[in-house]
Amino acid sequence: MTIPDAVFAQTLLGFLAPVAPFLRDDRCSEIMINGFEEVYIERGGKLERTDARFASEHALESAVRNIAQFVGKTVSVDHPVLDARLPDGSRVCAILPPAARRGICVSIRRFPKERLTVDQLLKYGALTETARTFLEICVLLKRNVMVAGGTGSGKTSLLNALSSFVPKTERIVVIEDSSEVQLQQPHTVYLEARPPDPKGRGAVTIRDLLRATLRMRPDRIVVGECCGGEALDLIQAMTSGHGGSLSTVHATYPHDTLHRLETLCLMSDVELPLSAMRAQIASAVNVIVQTSRMNDGSRKITHVAECLGLDDAGQYRLEMLFEWKQSGVDATSGRVLGTLHPTGNLPTFAEEVTGAGLTLPEEMLPS
Repeated sequence: MTIPDAVFAQTLLGFLAPVAPFLRDDRCSEIMINGFEEVYIERGGKLERTDARFASEHALESAVRNIAQFVGKTVSVDHPVLDARLPDGSRVCAILPPAARRGICVSIRRFPKERLTVDQLLKYGALTETARTFLEICVLLKRNVMVAGGTGSGKTSLLNALSSFVPKTERIVVIEDSSEVQLQQPHTVYLEARPPDPKGRGAVTIRDLLRATLRMRPDRIVVGECCGGEALDLIQAMTSGHGGSLSTVHATYPHDTLHRLETLCLMSDVELPLSAMRAQIASAVNVIVQTSRMNDGSRKITHVAECLGLDDAGQYRLEMLFEWKQSGVDATSGRVLGTLHPTGNLPTFAEEVTGAGLTLPEEMLPS
């Protein structure tokens, strides 16, 4: 008999009672459990230790096993890493001993109940009106966009916000390892990978879903995060007529993003010459939006770059279109000061913008 989600949610709250107050606190973005006696949270972008603790290691393990049951996954000594989600959509990563030497480790990433909008990003200073207009043009012209950044830099939130620019008449297919993307468009299909059962059967990988998606008439494909060999399938989808695709990847700078994708593609079981792989990546990725978490805990877009293909030496060519420039730190609040400036470089598709009846922001145009 299938247990209703509402019952599961209530049961899980019982097992997670020591951290339940933080699950209800909208200011709390991350809960980090380092063994049953040590709980940290991130609130307002800052880490702080709490007095919360679980009754025992067994109590914490019971909570982890119930989370695994909720998403239909297995966690054990043989399979010590769990990627899952809570009923409210919070993302969970748990690691059991002996992989976790000092006891069970759990990280719960919480997402705002209200989806982050582009207007809110403007309000928080994460981007400017000029950058907003340009990114909208990129989405409308079906440029393939990679959102890159470190852990907790706001990649998924930005991806959700950018989806608001997709015309409501288009069909989007979202593919993820563990569901956390919540797009703002009505015609969206959500697919989720599944690990094998304890006997090694029934696995459904992101690569499997990507291949199936190509037969589902998508106007756009969104891969929540590229973190393995499926990156090559996404790159091939981007170059096979599925423009306007969106995805995220862990990388520190725009150039690193392309090299990171290259490394992920090499993890595929498809053997391609490096030169051919680079040519595909350079052709597939049109725009890179780099995010970063600042010292004050705020998230900012720090770079917007266009990929111009490969140079004569076979190296990636990037043109910076926007760059974040820090002007100082507020002496009273400690808030990082600065803004995202156009560099003065025009995208190579400037004529296409005009042809589509759109207009580049005046601040981007040469004076």
